[in-house]
Amino acid sequence: MIVFTTIKKRFYIFKIQLDRIKERYMKKIVMTLMLVLTGVIISQAQEIKWMSMNEALAAQKKNPKKIFMDAYTDWCGPCKLLDKNTFHNKDVVEYVNENFYAVKFNAEGTEEIKYNDFTYTNPNYQHGKKGRNSQHFFANALKISGYPSIVFFDETGKVIAPVVGYRTPQQLEIYLKMVASNAYKKMTTQDAWAKYESSFVGTFKN
Repeated sequence: MIVFTTIKKRFYIFKIQLDRIKERYMKKIVMTLMLVLTGVIISQAQEIKWMSMNEALAAQKKNPKKIFMDAYTDWCGPCKLLDKNTFHNKDVVEYVNENFYAVKFNAEGTEEIKYNDFTYTNPNYQHGKKGRNSQHFFANALKISGYPSIVFFDETGKVIAPVVGYRTPQQLEIYLKMVASNAYKKMTTQDAWAKYESSFVGTFKN
C-alpha cells in the first residue's frame, strides 16, 4: 500500500512537471506566432498595392483615380534599387496607395495590355534570352527611352508625363504631389516648374 501511494505521488508530481513544460512551450509557440503575424501585417502595411495596367484601367471605371506606373526591366539595376529603397519607404507607400492605382509594368515582358481600343503585346520577345530583350509595344507607345521610368496617367487613363531615372523618396515626392494635386496642369513653362520646385516643401522621410 505504501509503495502504491509513493508511485502515485511520484506520478502526480511528474504530471505537474510535464504540464508546466507543455505550458512553457505553448507560450513560446504562441509568442512566436504572434511575432510572425505582426511581421506579416507590418510588411503588408508597408507594401504598395501593385496591379496590372488592365486591372488599373478597369478600376478607374468604377472609382476614378490617377495611375502611377513603374516601368522596369529585369536587367535594370536602378529599377531594383528603386523598388527596394523608394517603393518600400513608408511615406511613399502610404501616399501612392491613397492617391493612385499603382501599376508594375515589365517594359520587355509579354503582358497583353488593352489601352484605347488597342491590344499592345511584345511579339518580338525572345524566350530564354538573358539580358536585354525586345521592347513591349506599350512601352514604345509611351515613348519610354530609359529605365526605370515612372509614368503618370490621369483619371481617364490619359498619359500625363513620364519621369525617367532612379528617384529617392524625397526626389519622388514632388512629382507624386504635383500630379495628385493637379498642380501639373499649371506647369506649362520651364519657369513655372522652376518656381514650383523652389517653393516645394517636402515631408517624406528616409
